Amino acid sequence: MNAAVLLIVSIAILACGYVFYGGWLAKQWGVDPKRKTPAHELEDGMDYVPAKTPVLMGHHFSSIAGAGPINGPIQAAVFGWVPVLLWVLIGGIFFGGVHDFGALFASLRNKGQSIGEIIDNSMGKKSKRLFLTFGYLTLLLVVAAFASIVASTFGTTTAAGVAVEGATLAANESTAMISFLFIALAIVFGFFVYRKNAPIGIASVFGVLGIAAIVVIGLKFHPIALSYNTWMIVIGAYILVASVTPVWILLQPRDYLSSFLLYFMIAAGVIAVIGAVVTGNGNFSVPAFGDAALKGTGVFTTGTMFPALFVTIACGAISGFHSLVSSGTTAKQLDNEKDAKPVAFGSMLIECVVAVISLCAIGFVWVSASDGTYASPTQVFAGGLSAMIGSFAGEGAQNVMYQMLILAVSVFCLTSLDTATRLARYMLQEFVLENGQSYKDAKGIGRIVGNPIVATAITVVLGVALGLTGYTKIWPLFGAANQLLAALGLIAVCTWLGQVGKNNKMFFVPMVFMLVVTIVSLVQTIIAKINAFSQTQDVWAIIQAAIAVLLVVLSLVLAKTAFTTLMAQRKNKAKKDNAA
Repeated sequence: MNAAVLLIVSIAILACGYVFYGGWLAKQWGVDPKRKTPAHELEDGMDYVPAKTPVLMGHHFSSIAGAGPINGPIQAAVFGWVPVLLWVLIGGIFFGGVHDFGALFASLRNKGQSIGEIIDNSMGKKSKRLFLTFGYLTLLLVVAAFASIVASTFGTTTAAGVAVEGATLAANESTAMISFLFIALAIVFGFFVYRKNAPIGIASVFGVLGIAAIVVIGLKFHPIALSYNTWMIVIGAYILVASVTPVWILLQPRDYLSSFLLYFMIAAGVIAVIGAVVTGNGNFSVPAFGDAALKGTGVFTTGTMFPALFVTIACGAISGFHSLVSSGTTAKQLDNEKDAKPVAFGSMLIECVVAVISLCAIGFVWVSASDGTYASPTQVFAGGLSAMIGSFAGEGAQNVMYQMLILAVSVFCLTSLDTATRLARYMLQEFVLENGQSYKDAKGIGRIVGNPIVATAITVVLGVALGLTGYTKIWPLFGAANQLLAALGLIAVCTWLGQVGKNNKMFFVPMVFMLVVTIVSLVQTIIAKINAFSQTQDVWAIIQAAIAVLLVVLSLVLAKTAFTTLMAQRKNKAKKDNAA
């Protein structure tokens, strides 16, 4: 297969999906540019803050991306490039795009409230509490998985305590230094844009120059050398502070600047793939339908194509985490309702482009990925694309590109961590407080846990403790839980659309399919973890099995309630039609 053709055709299909299917969805739901958004209606300077569209686009994409569209397709490449590509394209347009756009639209029409509150309005308080419990557990897994990935790209040791040496050690230390300089740069950028009203264009130029400067500094000066476990604690402290600060201080400016790394990463990926092919070096060696002998080895996932393919690719096609971002932070910052399509639907399809680029990256270094040369999918991604660049631009360009790509992934993961922790705080507060109630007005446990700092601290401690076990132990459970959350997000928006009398038929197939896929995957995970515990007495294995059981039970109860609600809506509509 020619990697350049694969990439160009994929981008064209995704662009058509955005224009035609995305436009059709907007018409079906009645997106109204004249309608006042929650960011203006409820502006409070803390969470409800109108953001310029490019800034919000940067926040939203940086938050939903993380390592998902990179890790997933690379791990799933063992099933072959044809199944991976088909699921990324079909899933991204008809599953993930509908899911993300629908969640943002529903939240906009419900005062920027979360999916939990939307479920409360359409299915009742019991269903809301079930969803909040499920969503919170999933967010703990997000915090654990992404904190582990970041600590792995920063640390002098692996999660298993093995020392990192040579070029990898230098790269880790540089990435850590650049990442924290990036945070400082974002704070300065936010101050000048939001408090000194600096023009966004001029500020962006200085922001990009600042990114270049901190990269140079970090490559030459990186004195901080900490172990994996120490970095996990430092990262925990960072997200504790970052997720309770007003969004204009760090979240908006950092995510906007992160978007430039994203655009650079995508542009570099396209140049790498096309350049390598044009110069005769574009080797793409992933088999069309996989190699069963490689399952579970190196960077590859285990299991059968159904359900492992759909769970492993995760964010590259559909992700439940996206609905929490859409309805948790993005809806509170959207300036105009017409921007919902590019911000939500558009970002999902851009993430699909990243997934296809990831597939091209592993195609170039397939042999090395298969023999265990790379320790993680992130290294495959950076190694594959930088090797493509090096094949026609030289070794120096290859080394710089590798560092920049590793940096981009770590910055996205930090962004997702901050957002996930903030969202988990919202959910914990929603669970213990009544709608519209402040923790200061609550009594007992609600007053304590509803406190933003306490709610955040609980999330950070639990997430970091789980992440100390290592990313490889968390990812399979995270993938299944995240995709099951997507099924519940689809169900929630579908029932709400039915309640307000809008077309919801485009949700039926995606929500049923994702529900079946993920429950089957979680059942497999439960069996595997119980077997692992019986053989090794690993306490974490039985804890993960217990979490998986709880997720399955919660989702089945919530799904039953939702389908009952949908049937009742259908009967009521039929009665009205007959009466008319």
